[in-house]
Order: sequence, then structure tokens, then C-alpha cells
Amino acid sequence: MSVPVQRLGEGVRPALLEHFTQLPAEDIRLRFGTTFGPESIAKYVDGIDFDDDAVFGVYDDDLRLTGVVHAAFSGDSAELGLSVLPGYRGKGIGSSLFARAVEHARNRFVTRLYMHCLSENSAMMHIAKKSGMTICIDTGEADAFLKLAPADSVSLSGELVEQRLALFDYALKTQTATLRRIAKSLDDGAAGSTGSDDESSS
Repeated sequence: MSVPVQRLGEGVRPALLEHFTQLPAEDIRLRFGTTFGPESIAKYVDGIDFDDDAVFGVYDDDLRLTGVVHAAFSGDSAELGLSVLPGYRGKGIGSSLFARAVEHARNRFVTRLYMHCLSENSAMMHIAKKSGMTICIDTGEADAFLKLAPADSVSLSGELVEQRLALFDYALKTQTATLRRIAKSLDDGAAGSTGSDDESSS
């Protein structure tokens, strides 16, 4: 996958909450199928089980979660919920998140993937159709299903490599962000020092 997708852990809840609260109200409605306020979003984030479920994310250069997919498992099936922030769409983030979740589900011996969304959610409908999902539409809501191939050595090793690459990408972005903060602090300090010199000479 061209977009590094990282599996997320328990400590990412604050970043997840920030991601969802940055979505416009209409995007929240499309993501959850209903209107969600801040309290409902916080309750949803707090209720995610990172042991049984899987959450994947894509970070930008400022370490902000630009896209998230939550795979909730039940028996031999999994349900996906996916969101990408405005300004980051059309860059392959949604498709990469979906592909990563599919591969993980295969490796957990899931046989069927499921997505429920409003039929007007054109972005998710596009991903579903492109992925070959069977789509059923009824009264403005859509259910999409995908039968998964069994796990094999390629899918198992592929997921391991993808996670390592994503972690390496995150480490590089963290280092770059730290260097930017240091450079900005030095620039601000130099500007403040110059200002003080100017005042004392006036």
C-alpha cells in the first residue's frame, strides 16, 4: 500500500477523539448513520475494545490522524467503520485503510466483511463497489458484504511488513516534527532577543 497504515493501540484514544470531533457534522452523520454529539462520540471512543477489535490509522506530517478505520469482530464476521478528514480525501487514504482492515480480517480467519452506511455516503459506496462488495440498498441505507479468502503465508507476512513500515514512517514523522519544534523555538528566541536589543537602543 502506498499510504502507511498503522494498527493503533489503547493510548491513541485522545487522538481518535480529536479525529472524530474534527469531522463536520454531516460527515459524522454519514460515518455513524445518525447525528452524534460530542458526548456520544466520546462514549464511542471510550467503548472501543482494542484487544478484541482492530483500529487502524493514517498520520500526516504533524502526527494528526487523518483517516481511521475501526474493525469490530463478531464470530467469523467483521464490521468496518471508516472516516477520512476533509482535505485529505482523494489521496488513497480510505482505500488503503480498507485494504489494511481486509487483510487483518483475513488473518483472523474472518470469512465475511460487512459495512453499513447511508446510501448517500458516496465515498464509502465507491470503496465498496471498487472492492467488489455485494451492496444491498433499502430505504436510504446500504449494507455491503465481502466474502474473504482464507489467510495464507502472503497475507500473514504482508500484514507484518506493513505494520513495521507504518511504525517506521511514524518514527520518521515524529523525529521531523520534533526538529521543526526545536527550530521554531530557536527562531522565536532569536526574534525575542532582537526585539529586546531594539528596545534597549531606542
